[in-house]
Amino acid sequence: MSHPRATYETKARAKPVHHESRLQRSCVKWFRMQHRALAKLLIAVPNGGKRSKIEAMIMSGEGVTPGMTDLLLLVPRGKYHGLCIEMKYGKGTCSAAQNEYHELLLQQGYAVAVCWTLDEFMKDVNEYLDS
Repeated sequence: MSHPRATYETKARAKPVHHESRLQRSCVKWFRMQHRALAKLLIAVPNGGKRSKIEAMIMSGEGVTPGMTDLLLLVPRGKYHGLCIEMKYGKGTCSAAQNEYHELLLQQGYAVAVCWTLDEFMKDVNEYLDS
């Protein structure tokens, strides 16, 4: 005996678009091409994304801290030890934890930039490196 197949429409699930990640990757790519001698001194902080509770606990124990910036440029310039860069996309704003971290970083002698576009990133990085 044959069974009729259930027919139903399946909607293709939209793939998540990681706009901020795409922006950050573009910024890192530009930096590594523009400032080859400093390329390895721009590093990402793995403080975003969805994780299981166990993985989040492990990473917290390893030092991942909410509010820390997305990128660190480990190059001292002028009165600063380095440049900490928070990436945002669209209408994104900094959270209270991020603002608190930015203040702490400034108090400890680090410059802080918040960038929404590649152009802002290029401007902020070049101004920092030229200071």
